[in-house]
Amino acid sequence: MEKEEFKKLLKARIYNWTIRLVKYLRILSRAHDRVIWVIVDQLIRCGTSVGANYIEAIGSPTTKDFRNFLAISLKSCNESKYWLAVIRDTSMDASDELDWLLREAIEISNILGKSVSTLYKTKNKAG
Repeated sequence: MEKEEFKKLLKARIYNWTIRLVKYLRILSRAHDRVIWVIVDQLIRCGTSVGANYIEAIGSPTTKDFRNFLAISLKSCNESKYWLAVIRDTSMDASDELDWLLREAIEISNILGKSVSTLYKTKNKAG
């Protein structure tokens, strides 16, 4: 698969994950529990940041900017995994949707992590 096609497919995958996350959090936030609201607030910020920073990365004019925005997207995805696991492990929710969101976040994180790692290795060899 060529690089541009890969970027396009990953962009769509991240966008789909973000949409499902937002819908899931809207439902979860209906609970009248302050702890859930705080976690939802954190998760909506980091979760939507994954896609926003990925978009910034693919639109970056330089390799350095691309690498930096991709790294931020990875960090946001890792934080999202953390909060989704907290929801699961504290029994706030045990739905199939939560399982899917966490699995997909893990896969997206692995893809972003590999990309960031490759970019930093390339940087270190060149510089």
